[in-house]
Amino acid sequence: MKILLTAKGRQLSDKVDPRFGRAKFFILVDTETNETTLHDNTQNLNAAQGAGIQAAETVARLGAEAVITGNVGPKAFRVLNAAGVKIYLFTEGTVADAIRMFKAGELKEASTANVEGHWA
Repeated sequence: MKILLTAKGRQLSDKVDPRFGRAKFFILVDTETNETTLHDNTQNLNAAQGAGIQAAETVARLGAEAVITGNVGPKAFRVLNAAGVKIYLFTEGTVADAIRMFKAGELKEASTANVEGHWA
């Protein structure tokens, strides 16, 4: 399964970014092969508006089946949901911690957005 995590840095040892649309980086992980690819999210980092929607479109385009992030707003949630991408919330720890917890079935799937739009 391909999962995408929001990250503050380029490494699995870096913290999960609590922001979805304005995360600095996306790390795409294939949980079956452990292959990882880094994707820069600079185009949305300083966007005036629409960062969540554009980020959600990027996630779908990358073929992710799930997202692990700290927070997701209503518009991004709708786009991810429409694309069939599951959302898991993880607020404290590293990307590696989040992957381990996901694989162990310890993360709960989000059923709704957990922040209002334009959350910084």
